[in-house]
Amino acid sequence: MIKVVAKNYIKDEKITAFVEAATELVKQTREKDTGCIRYELVQDMKDPHILTMLEEWEDQASLADHGASPHFKKAMEAMKEMIEKPGDSNFYKTLI
Repeated sequence: MIKVVAKNYIKDEKITAFVEAATELVKQTREKDTGCIRYELVQDMKDPHILTMLEEWEDQASLADHGASPHFKKAMEAMKEMIEKPGDSNFYKTLI
């Protein structure tokens, strides 16, 4: 199992637009992407500009297929203008 934490720093005036784009991405991912166990958007309680995708995938192939999917590429294209600064993505494997 692979877990992904993808932290995004969003411009103040773009938070609503980002959430709207992410809502469609989450919906499409849950419906279409084989191997998706968990896929959700969360917002930092101290800093609302930090929006993070929490993901769980069965394996690397499932995650790679997601990254190549039309709905993922469309969302990334739409979201790139909403980003305040580069985000952080961490990939984890379950040990215990």
